[in-house]
Amino acid sequence: MIASLCLVLLLASCGWSHRVSPGRFEARAREVVARWDGSAGDRAWRSGFVLLGGLQDRGGWTDPPAWAALSAHNGVWKLAAELPADPLPEARLRWPDGAVSVVPLVTAADAYAELSKPADFIEEECPAKGCRPLRVTGVEPGRTTLETSRGTIRVPAWLFSVKGVESKFVYVAVAPSAITARPQAEKGEFEEVRGFDLIAGKPHELLLEYGHGSCDHVHGARAYETGKLVVVDVDEEGSSGPCNLMLKIARITVTLARPLGDRLVLDSGTGLPVVRGVRPPRK
Repeated sequence: MIASLCLVLLLASCGWSHRVSPGRFEARAREVVARWDGSAGDRAWRSGFVLLGGLQDRGGWTDPPAWAALSAHNGVWKLAAELPADPLPEARLRWPDGAVSVVPLVTAADAYAELSKPADFIEEECPAKGCRPLRVTGVEPGRTTLETSRGTIRVPAWLFSVKGVESKFVYVAVAPSAITARPQAEKGEFEEVRGFDLIAGKPHELLLEYGHGSCDHVHGARAYETGKLVVVDVDEEGSSGPCNLMLKIARITVTLARPLGDRLVLDSGTGLPVVRGVRPPRK
């Protein structure tokens, strides 16, 4: 309701305050630590297979035809090749820390069934004459790179060749049973910090990426530390006057009592891990 009114009446006063006192921040941080430390989500994040993206990889595409992206989004496919019938053997995955996991894999038919599904939400429907079908002319086993809670890893994948598209459609071959869904924020909890990174030569500092309103005033960043976790927060205060609803992305540093080491960084707003990676500022 508030957002709708602000969009329609930008001159109206739509002020609010996000500022949290130091005492309330510490209380929230303690709650976040108690909920996360030792939980199923904590164990999966540290030693399981938590995928940070999707199972379909298009990262290697170079200027794909517009029709191909639209057809894929709408699930317009045509199978013009025989799919390998035999399943792939189990795969041994080696994690960045040297640990090894053995995971089951899906067949090419299972991968194609998922790949060819239309998107859950279709923004642009196919034109009246229909989308150009994505004609699959071949499929072969290969590998692809995934971003996980434990770092970057190479995994088996099925590579689908499509007529008229230079790059292959890649679908991860790891069975869904081996993958844990990324934890989601609970109802009523909103993200404060969206990314972090280390700062070269400054082991006690973290660079945080966060979103804020055009008229918000930022007082600084805060951190609450334990032996295994660091909870971070950006102290923001909303404007009491009229303002637009533009979201800006900014970066800020926070100083820790000791270097981060192998501790996880948690967002005070959602109580969930903050993924390492901060986008460079626009020039």
